[in-house]
Amino acid sequence: MARALDLVGGRWALLVVRDLLAGPKRFGELQEGLPGIPTNVLTSRLRELEEAGVVQRQVQARPAGGVVYALTDYGRELEEPVLQLGFWGAKTLGPPEKGDFISMDSLALALRGSFHPEKARGPQRVYELRIDGKSLRVAVKGGKASIPASSPKEPDVVIETAPGIMSQLLTGSTDVAAALSSGRIRLDGDRADAERLFEMFRFPSREDANA
Repeated sequence: MARALDLVGGRWALLVVRDLLAGPKRFGELQEGLPGIPTNVLTSRLRELEEAGVVQRQVQARPAGGVVYALTDYGRELEEPVLQLGFWGAKTLGPPEKGDFISMDSLALALRGSFHPEKARGPQRVYELRIDGKSLRVAVKGGKASIPASSPKEPDVVIETAPGIMSQLLTGSTDVAAALSSGRIRLDGDRADAERLFEMFRFPSREDANA
């Protein structure tokens, strides 16, 4: 434990790892996904993670070009510990507050870790989640989930809401019917399919911690 914290225990370090679990990123993309992180702190964390063999720099192929940061094989081994630590912390989160931020990368990672394949019976569906002008596609087929999904077909269900309401839906502290009746979400598609989404993906809640 002490050695692990030596490597990834610095402030913001595991959040950098979390965002890189979604794929390589430029420095500016990491800043965008971590609102509030000072530039000098991000620079220090990346340097420390490189020295620890967790992160490496890569040169993107043209036409994009430029340098990106990516996890090494050693760094990718942190996916399960990061997920479990995140869900453990989520059990004692307070109620959603104005200004809460959810990055699409962190949401994608959390959805991958909270998927219940035994509840994924039914027809293939492509969902699009929209939060603060950004979107994430989720495809479910044959008991498997693809997140983020690159399906060319139009989504069967589109759910648009604020970060706090999305958190409530994913922890089960509110449901689709209540969110719709209060005007807290916009739904395009079948309500039963939307309800199925939040059955297949369920985050730990404060009630789980009390139990």
